[in-house]
Amino acid sequence: MNAPQPVSPRRRMQELLAIPDSQRTEAQWDELNELEIKLAPGNREPGNREPGSRDDNFEQGPPRGNQPQGGGGGGRGEPRGGQPGKRPARKFHKRPPKTTPP
Repeated sequence: MNAPQPVSPRRRMQELLAIPDSQRTEAQWDELNELEIKLAPGNREPGNREPGSRDDNFEQGPPRGNQPQGGGGGGRGEPRGGQPGKRPARKFHKRPPKTTPP
C-alpha cells in the first residue's frame, strides 16, 4: 500500500555526505563514489536532467559571448589589464626617511 518512494541520486548523495567519514561503511563509500561519478557534470546525459536543477533555464537567453561589455563603475570587476582573475598591481608610496632629533 505505502510503497517506499525511490530516493533521487542527489538526495541519496546528500544523505551519504551527512555521515562522518570515519563512520561510513565500505558499501557506503562505494555508493558515494558511484553517485559522484554519475552526477559529475561531464557525465550527465543532455536529456536526462532532474526537474528543479540549476541548469533548467540554461538554454534560454543569448550565449555568454554575445553579451555587451560593461565598463566603469568601479568595484571589483574585471581588472584593467583584461585578464579575468588577476588584480592590477598595487601602487606603493615610498615613506619619507626618518629624521633624528637634534
